[in-house]
Amino acid sequence: MGEPQHESLALQIIAASAGIFLLPGLWTPVAGTLLAVTDIWIALSGTANLRSSILLATMGAAIALLGPGAWSIDALLYGRKRLDL
Repeated sequence: MGEPQHESLALQIIAASAGIFLLPGLWTPVAGTLLAVTDIWIALSGTANLRSSILLATMGAAIALLGPGAWSIDALLYGRKRLDL
């Protein structure tokens, strides 16, 4: 079975729920930020899977900054914003 996990179960549930919101593109900036923060917290708390926690935190931050796609629920609910410079 491997080593026992040191991560908190609550942190993993928060990260998993943020990932579930990211799949259809619902609340993308909030869910991406929440995912990045919880995975950084998991990485700093001493995990056996440090590389995967850092990778997931980086992906969550990138998705939070990039925003939802054209076919996401956020785009359907709020519409795409266009910046005119």
